[in-house]
Amino acid sequence: MSQIESIYQHYLSNPVICTDTRNISAGCLFFALKGEHFDANTFAAEALKQGAAYAIIDNEEYLINDSCLLVEDVLTALQDLARHHRTQLHIPIIGLTGSNGKTTTKELINAVLSAQYKTFATKGNLNNHIGVPLSILAIAPDTEIAVIEMGANHQKEIEFLCTIAQPTHGMITNIGMAHLDGFGGFEGVKKGKAELFTYLKNTDGIAFINRDNPYIMEMSSVAQLAHLVYYGTVGENFVSGQLLKSDPLIELSWKKQQEAFKAQANLTGAYNFENILAAICIASFFELSPDQVNKGLAAYFPNNNRSQLTKTATNTVICDFYNANPSSMTAALGNISILEAKNKVAIIGDMFELGPETEEQHNLIAALAEKSGLDTVILIGKHFYALKDKFEGLFFNTPKETEAWLKENPVTDSLVLLKGSRGMALEQLLPVL
Repeated sequence: MSQIESIYQHYLSNPVICTDTRNISAGCLFFALKGEHFDANTFAAEALKQGAAYAIIDNEEYLINDSCLLVEDVLTALQDLARHHRTQLHIPIIGLTGSNGKTTTKELINAVLSAQYKTFATKGNLNNHIGVPLSILAIAPDTEIAVIEMGANHQKEIEFLCTIAQPTHGMITNIGMAHLDGFGGFEGVKKGKAELFTYLKNTDGIAFINRDNPYIMEMSSVAQLAHLVYYGTVGENFVSGQLLKSDPLIELSWKKQQEAFKAQANLTGAYNFENILAAICIASFFELSPDQVNKGLAAYFPNNNRSQLTKTATNTVICDFYNANPSSMTAALGNISILEAKNKVAIIGDMFELGPETEEQHNLIAALAEKSGLDTVILIGKHFYALKDKFEGLFFNTPKETEAWLKENPVTDSLVLLKGSRGMALEQLLPVL
């Protein structure tokens, strides 16, 4: 029996993985991961004291008893354990990646599929080289279908994550201006995301393709995928749809094999139409009835600060501050500009990981915000602040400065877009809105 198979037997006794001593549960396996500023090997004894059954370590210095399992590299062991667990799961796994809309689409797919199947979906944002193995190891034996989100900020990352998740089905939500620094520009983004299609081609998997997206169509053609399921608004699709309304929430019509239906979702933003249609397509492919699909959509309420419409005491706020890049920022500004409201305010924060394109992309978004016909535009962060003499609007270096101004100059009776990169932490402004 290999070392990973031996650890797997321990995992089967109590299939709970912990990587943080603040979250130890009795009988779990503690994986002592290392980071830039910490080495969890030093917490192995504490993890065992708090109730972990075993601590997986890679520093012999902390091998205090038989409950410490010494491996060559803890992260590699975690990833290998997840791969081994995946081979025991004989279920469809839908791999999901893209520049924007991954998490919303994942949540929609999960909400709809759950009407018929015992479904697992990536929790929160656990979509990287640590999050994907943790997600796979959280899949219970009685799960019937899983949706695994895969994020990336450089090439070969999706390729690697596919070796762990081993998706049988897959979808790329879209291709946009995200993580340009790590990917080496837009063409690098396309190449990196297309690694999912390459994996599906090599494993005879099935890809769900948005026929309306020329980049996705091109990438699927280059990958020479054998099994394609199309959705979109034009052409011959497995599922087709049309956006009927997006002010403030989305209504759409959709059809499968000429049968037409109407659906409603608790999401704002016309840009979410394609995410909803993707969920309808996947659910229909897995043979859910139209009634199950529509009920699943109607029952989903976002609570993850992505396209989430929130009523405060004085305003309606589009909470979209989990993340931002030029593509999603353009879509968000376009959305608020067409919504009906007495007074419209955009509060937008810096976008990160844009590399050499940082200045140009912030220029473009500031110019777009200025032309969007909004009553007030507030731009926050050092990149936007550097443009204060070029564009109209209110500019602040930090959210704290913005918060102080908003307390002195309250925004009321307004529709407010609140959007920025995760590192800007714009949620701190919500209490003053």
